[in-house]
Amino acid sequence: METVSASVNILGRTYRLRVAASDEAALRRAAQNIETQAKQYGSMYAYNDHQDLLAMVALTQITQLTKMQDSLRYKDTDLAERLQSIDGILEEILHPTNGTVASQPPR
Repeated sequence: METVSASVNILGRTYRLRVAASDEAALRRAAQNIETQAKQYGSMYAYNDHQDLLAMVALTQITQLTKMQDSLRYKDTDLAERLQSIDGILEEILHPTNGTVASQPPR
């Protein structure tokens, strides 16, 4: 995996990171989203320093991530139950049992 050096600026502070080359564009978008959201919070609320704004952004983002993870977990469980139900139906179709044991002729 090729890594690159990337610098992003958030609220006037530069952060230098080494990331996978394939992740650089996502990193830059994420930094821009953090910057935008922090500035929005700054215009809406009183704050003492940028750390307060970054904490608010982190809390908002992690809350959204947690909700998505919970939703995916529910969907995974629901999907597994549905697949088990379909598997049961297919088993009945492919291997029907009507409560009697079918005898096979001797060989």
